[in-house]
Amino acid sequence: MRSRRLAATAGVLLAASVALAGCGRDSGGGQEEAKSVGAGKASGDITVWAMGTEGEKLAEFAKEFSTENPDAKVSVTAVPWDAAHQKIASAIAAKQTPDVSMIGTTWQGEFAKTGALDPTPSDLIKKDDFFPGAWDTTIVDNTSYGVPWYVETRLIYYRKDLAAKAGFPDGPKTWDDLKAMAKGMKDKAGAKWGLNLQPGKTGSWQSVLPFAWSNGADVASADKLSFDTPEMTEALAYYQSFFKEGLSPTALPDGSLEPGFVKGEIGAFISGPWHMGIVEEQGGAGFKDKYAVAQMPMKKSSTSFIGGSNLAVFKDAKNRDGGWKFVQWLSKPEVQVKWYQAVKDLPAVQSAWTDSTLTGDTFLTAFGQQLKSAKAPPAITTWEQIAAAFDLEVEKLCKQNTDPAATAKAIQQQASAIGTGS
Repeated sequence: MRSRRLAATAGVLLAASVALAGCGRDSGGGQEEAKSVGAGKASGDITVWAMGTEGEKLAEFAKEFSTENPDAKVSVTAVPWDAAHQKIASAIAAKQTPDVSMIGTTWQGEFAKTGALDPTPSDLIKKDDFFPGAWDTTIVDNTSYGVPWYVETRLIYYRKDLAAKAGFPDGPKTWDDLKAMAKGMKDKAGAKWGLNLQPGKTGSWQSVLPFAWSNGADVASADKLSFDTPEMTEALAYYQSFFKEGLSPTALPDGSLEPGFVKGEIGAFISGPWHMGIVEEQGGAGFKDKYAVAQMPMKKSSTSFIGGSNLAVFKDAKNRDGGWKFVQWLSKPEVQVKWYQAVKDLPAVQSAWTDSTLTGDTFLTAFGQQLKSAKAPPAITTWEQIAAAFDLEVEKLCKQNTDPAATAKAIQQQASAIGTGS
């Protein structure tokens, strides 16, 4: 789920988590067996809930599926992102779900734990078709509940002219490079800020965790949350250093990032693929030639955040087989490419990236390369609560210069108190 949606949904997520716990289903434990899907074409009415632009565009797009499956009709309900979590939670509680719904990747664990999601049928869906990090977002208790529909990841956007003056014409490759480039952009190229980083607040964990992952941190393993580690502490110290050294702003006014980047006041920032269109529109003709993107800088690895949205079928679906066949159709490489052309959602299916539509764009190729090593947060029911605590501690780190080791310890204490919901 994209960070721009998180602020609108965070309050709903926390309020609804308690309600979900009492939905009345037995979520069980351990791996759950998936049922097979009947052979033949899809038939009957297939009800689908979709959010945002996807909700607006899917009904028209799905007409091709109905052409291929003339006895099937896809009925799409467009749901606003800020109402989606509560609507899905209420539907689960009332056992009045659609057949299929988009599920934000950070919601997957929470909804799967209710026992409402149908396990992914392995006879119909093959996990190796998808980016590993994306597939992992569907896994809860060793069982996949749904498929990745589209994905996004984060790269370093940088002004090529400023980077060249800073001594990095090809962009940064390592942590040391990123720091030196940001410093050079400010000291040598005249930028006000070398690198914009999120100084806390909602969704800042999506900016910090890639540095921690790239440093070898593993925040969740064997049902244990591990934030208070040397790898995490070092990543927090590195992140904080940009603010302490005056390379990143602690309070950038809303709406000033893109014009600041266009004017050369901000040398670089970290974001997802949607920012390509934004900066090119604001920069006008020819601005695409003035910036480039680079993968997350290497420490032990180059690992970014993977987000996006999944598609899940509900156990209370009235047309389970039809729902899964529609999901399978949306997962075909050629359909993924057409969906990208329609709404610019990046394909979750790896083979779709061999299409000339994507290979012909060097910016998209860079995102595709980063997706191969991108990671998602643990699919646990309490992740949104833990993320909110993480964000608050990051804000103290960046704005109040709290000790990185103390920050890691505070995150660990709060995460341990919240638990994993298992």
